[in-house]
Amino acid sequence: MNLPSLTCPPNDYDDDAVVNTSANAHMADVLAARLSRRQALRGGLSVTAAALLGGASLTACSSDDDAPTPSPAPAPAPAPAAAPKLGFTAVAKNKNDLVTVPEGYQVSILHALGDPLHFGDESWKDDGSESADSYQRRVGDGHDGMHWFGLSDTGTYQADRSDRGLLCVNHEYVVAPYGLHPAGRSAGATRNAAEVEKEIYAHGVSVAEVKRDAAGTAMVRGSRFNRRVTSATVMDFTGPARGSALLATKFSAGGTQTRGTNNNCANGYTPWGTYLTCEENYLNVISRAAGDDAKRSAKEVAGLNRYGLPQNRKSPYFWETAGTADLFARWDSSATAATAADDYRNTINTFGWVVEIDPFAPDATPAKRTALGRFNHEGAWPAPAVAGKPVVFYMGDDSRNEYIYKFVSKAPWDAADVGKGMAAGAKYLDEGTLYVAKFHADGSGEWLELTFGKNGLDATNAAYPFADQGDVLIHARLAADKLGATKMDRPEWGAVNPLNGEVYMTLTNNSNRVANTATPTGSQLKPDAANPRYYEDVKGGSTSQKGNPNGHIIRWREDAASVTKFAWDIYLFGAQADAAADVNLSGLTDVNDFSSPDGLHFDKRGMLWVQTDDGAYTDITNCMMLAAVPGKVGDGGAANAAGGTSTIKGANATADTLRRFLVGPRECEITGIAMTPDSKTLFFNVQHPGEDGTPDWVAKTFGSYWPASQADAAAKKRPRSATVVVTRKDGGEIGL
Repeated sequence: MNLPSLTCPPNDYDDDAVVNTSANAHMADVLAARLSRRQALRGGLSVTAAALLGGASLTACSSDDDAPTPSPAPAPAPAPAAAPKLGFTAVAKNKNDLVTVPEGYQVSILHALGDPLHFGDESWKDDGSESADSYQRRVGDGHDGMHWFGLSDTGTYQADRSDRGLLCVNHEYVVAPYGLHPAGRSAGATRNAAEVEKEIYAHGVSVAEVKRDAAGTAMVRGSRFNRRVTSATVMDFTGPARGSALLATKFSAGGTQTRGTNNNCANGYTPWGTYLTCEENYLNVISRAAGDDAKRSAKEVAGLNRYGLPQNRKSPYFWETAGTADLFARWDSSATAATAADDYRNTINTFGWVVEIDPFAPDATPAKRTALGRFNHEGAWPAPAVAGKPVVFYMGDDSRNEYIYKFVSKAPWDAADVGKGMAAGAKYLDEGTLYVAKFHADGSGEWLELTFGKNGLDATNAAYPFADQGDVLIHARLAADKLGATKMDRPEWGAVNPLNGEVYMTLTNNSNRVANTATPTGSQLKPDAANPRYYEDVKGGSTSQKGNPNGHIIRWREDAASVTKFAWDIYLFGAQADAAADVNLSGLTDVNDFSSPDGLHFDKRGMLWVQTDDGAYTDITNCMMLAAVPGKVGDGGAANAAGGTSTIKGANATADTLRRFLVGPRECEITGIAMTPDSKTLFFNVQHPGEDGTPDWVAKTFGSYWPASQADAAAKKRPRSATVVVTRKDGGEIGL
């Protein structure tokens, strides 16, 4: 996901640096370049806000309480007879400082940055005075991906429970100037130790018990399940890379453990009832010294550069400057001692993994499941589990020009493993096959196997000689380069349609696409069939945005007879409603136009939820969430995108198949989504409201005052990331 450019140190990796310099081929040429200019909306926008519930955090409740060839991809789970129908009035685009929902809906705030999970810590006070230590027991910052797990009366996983559950929420990063510190981050390149300690604990994951009753939906403060997993939590390495010399550090010379999960963006879940949190922009907190290349082998340098950590690279957070204690020193991934067992040169390799957490066992040690590969994991989304078939997960590497992956377990699914926690995780996630996707121009695709000893993934590979399967997984990007995978426009969230098993993934944007008439340099790419648009979009009448600034959503259908074949098309293209026809290829109108799709989620009814993390369209509207009733791969046809590239698109959107459900507050990202099994309570996250501008601490002037502004438009409190609860006033199902 994009990170803010002003409210925290600049992120110089996720959206700016491109480290994929491989020469992998692309699938079609651009014939001509056309321009699309942003136009002023015709007529004014008038928005009458629906009745909205209060903005205070609710805490009224309490509680004591060589691998064999895989089988073909699993068939979709049994489906309802028909897809749902959208039943709400579309919310108009707006720039209000509140969450705007349809008439008949209401919102409340479940929890926000700094809210205490237990008794004994005082409430968040709007002044940044909370202690660093207390953030091991408080809700973290930068709310992102999340999942609902039903909780039985006996404290175990109950998949169909809607009135009581555990909500796991990622905390991607810290918006340092606002909620955490009294007056923003201290100036200077040498950090204050207390500030850094607080930031370390504010990253990671929150697990909180939630109950719903006649009074509403609330976090259960004091629940025995309430837990923080942070950037300091001890974690196990499991799978093929466990014990690799590339994971050896001063903390764990044998490469079997590490500390912390960081920059957790999207997520996943397992059919046995555990949470998957995924490490994306971990380079935000990792540095490497000048001259370090001379202390490394050529192979090491190739790996470090491919993962965006050249020598003399300073992290924007400067955590390593706060002191010599391991809590701080471990963020410097430089060779400072005789061996890797005596320093933290391999810190970089200990991040970029899928991490499994058992929310029902607060004392269980989280595990970094290395069989799923290492890259900028946006998330890990499961296909429906089918008895006797492998468990399948889909993943995206969220950076420009990176790849889409699939993991297929060795073990076939057995429903008897539901509730078996980390033991089940070891069974299904530590052995299996990792694949990377290649999209062909004719609408077919193939999964390329990333297994040591196959397809040239061995010591003979000139660009990076692989030593074993652990090495292939630690350097999955280099393995994917070798196989010729398709470079994509920032693969972010994925979701699997429960009605037909088709897979969707957002491709948020890519400013590195260039016209067919241009000569690409560096990381620039010409469009191809799966990433087909090159155009100019002028924001606010003056800012030129070129490439694929509005993004798109790709989807594919697995071949039932082969684990390595699939068919694809492009489900939706982001665009402004009045853009040129070869830009607005999906026929979007004012009720459903959007830009930079990011979050994606299918509910059990087959309704698709699309969220945006946008900077290209914010002259017109804040970020949003839309509800959709999608069709299927092949329901559209051939098309020519802006610039002339041939592609395959889905059916055009209509107001009946795609509709704007809500708009967020100012300068935020809408992200993370979860829904109770009865479809009557929806959760989503508002991340970094008020991210732009320079705060005035004396006058309390910020770009947003949300969530306080949700209840009081005149409120002058610091903006905070938060989890929002959406319900219908009549108690009915969401979206119908």
